Amino acid sequence: MNYLPHTPQDISLMLERCGVSSIDDLYADIDPSLRFNGDYDLPEAMCESEIRRFFSGLSAKNRTLTCFAGAGFYDHYTPAAIDSILSRSEFLTAYTPYQPEISQGTLQYIFEYQTLMTRLTGMEVSNASMYDGATATAEAMLMAVSNSRRKRRVLISATVNPAVAAVVGTYARWQNIALEVIPEHRGAVMKEEFEAMMEAGDVAGVIVQTPNYYGILEDYEGWADICHRHKALLIMNAPASALAVIRTPGEWGADIACGDAQSLGMPLNYGGPYLGYICTGKSLIRKMPGRIVGATTDENGERVFVLTLQAREQHIRREKATSNICSNQGLMALHTAVYLSLMGPEGMRRVNALGADGLRRLADGLADSGVMSLMYPERPVLNEALFKVADGFTPQQIVDACKAAGILAGVTVGDDGLLVAVTENRTLEEIDLYISTVKSLKS
Repeated sequence: MNYLPHTPQDISLMLERCGVSSIDDLYADIDPSLRFNGDYDLPEAMCESEIRRFFSGLSAKNRTLTCFAGAGFYDHYTPAAIDSILSRSEFLTAYTPYQPEISQGTLQYIFEYQTLMTRLTGMEVSNASMYDGATATAEAMLMAVSNSRRKRRVLISATVNPAVAAVVGTYARWQNIALEVIPEHRGAVMKEEFEAMMEAGDVAGVIVQTPNYYGILEDYEGWADICHRHKALLIMNAPASALAVIRTPGEWGADIACGDAQSLGMPLNYGGPYLGYICTGKSLIRKMPGRIVGATTDENGERVFVLTLQAREQHIRREKATSNICSNQGLMALHTAVYLSLMGPEGMRRVNALGADGLRRLADGLADSGVMSLMYPERPVLNEALFKVADGFTPQQIVDACKAAGILAGVTVGDDGLLVAVTENRTLEEIDLYISTVKSLKS
């Protein structure tokens, strides 16, 4: 096996250290009937041009569908300048700025990312950063429990994305946290149930989402006051792009804002890499996972950037460390900073306006189809909505028909729901094709 890096001398030293005489002795405890003794089914070696043709052939088998699916991850436009900047070697290879004197560029863009995220969320401080929105929300829950010290009960809205709730539930289980669901009614969490659950006491934090899983903009007026009266924290999950046009977590009085920043122009890519964010108030800064970069001046009075807070196991005693999830502070934080800088407030408003207009056109067209209509027409939505499939039809029928037309129709919810998202990437022709495809099922 000439592709292995170990020389015979290396192998001999390792075997001697292990106290065995041969490689086979290492596997002596494995039943011979379970060991593979044949030849590996590997293709013949190929030159570079042959390899390229081989993988191009595999790629040609893929069929690209027009994406109307969302449920937390969205097909947004990525400005070409982002890939150009991210592919520069000084950014692509940069990882962690352990030595600030030679990492000023990296530290500066992390600082800029933090600044942009605090403005987007209406909070005071931001970390940099988390792997995704689900783990960010789970970490926010741990922050709330840590802040309360003795309380081990957390409430989560039934309208939080189920994938996020599942990750939060896994974290809660192994941290001995009692996670309880606040029920919903017609797509919105029930405030009276929330208040009753708070009165029962021992709540460290409450997790809600805006827009919620169904794309609905819920009213959280007074929720922060209720949480604070019971000495609990309000945690608000939100897809980052929407925060440019809706009431921010800071304006709602939330203590922690968290979620996924994938909607800030990150291409859909089989689950990643994406980026989770956490923003909070200054009083909770030492409860945050990850790192925080700050600005100061050097001995010459010049502006410089430093790692102000490093709450990782590598830097402090393990028992005092917060989560070690912060590796995304490099490339994807830079992506977010470049995207927000390029788009600006007006660009972000335009992105959401185009999505909202497209969804309205789709909903109006489907309302006449007799096949699909809004599940909760009385609720305000933004860029995504849950549609009810009429009796006599199934969501899978719609998915299959749209697939044949080159469309990824959405995400099925229950027995009669289809969650559909419209972003600025969807053209009027694509929206109309979706409508006509659904209408054709009636004929």
